[in-house]
Amino acid sequence: MEKVVEFLQENPVQYLATVGRDGKAKCRPFMFAGQMDGKLWFCTNNTKDVYKDLQENPQIEISVSSPTYAWIRLHGKAVFEDNMQAKEMCIANPIVKSQYGTADNPIFEVFYLEDAHGVIADFSGNPPYEF
Repeated sequence: MEKVVEFLQENPVQYLATVGRDGKAKCRPFMFAGQMDGKLWFCTNNTKDVYKDLQENPQIEISVSSPTYAWIRLHGKAVFEDNMQAKEMCIANPIVKSQYGTADNPIFEVFYLEDAHGVIADFSGNPPYEF
C-alpha cells in the first residue's frame, strides 16, 4: 500500500473514471486525499454530478502517469462514509479547505476505495507492480 500512496502523492492530480447516470463513461480530474486505517480516501461534494453518479454506480477507476512515464491504474468501489477524522484529513489540503471551509460543511463528502486493486507499470520491460 505504501508504494501506491507514494505514487498518488507524487502525482497529485489523478483522473477518476465513472459510469455516468446517462450510461456513458465520464473521466474527471481528482485528488487523492490520503491513507487512513489502511484505506485510500478521496473527497467531493454532494451537489456534483460525480457524487450522484457514484451513488448510482460506485465502481470507479483512477489513473495517472508520472513525469518518468510510469502510471497507475487503480479500481474499486467508492464507499461514502460520514467519517469526521477522514474529513479532517481531507480538509488539511489547502485546495480542499478553500472550497469547503470546514470539515463539517454539509455538502462535503468523503469516500474510500473498497477492494482496491491495480497496477503500477512503466515502459521498462519489468513486470508491473500489482496490488
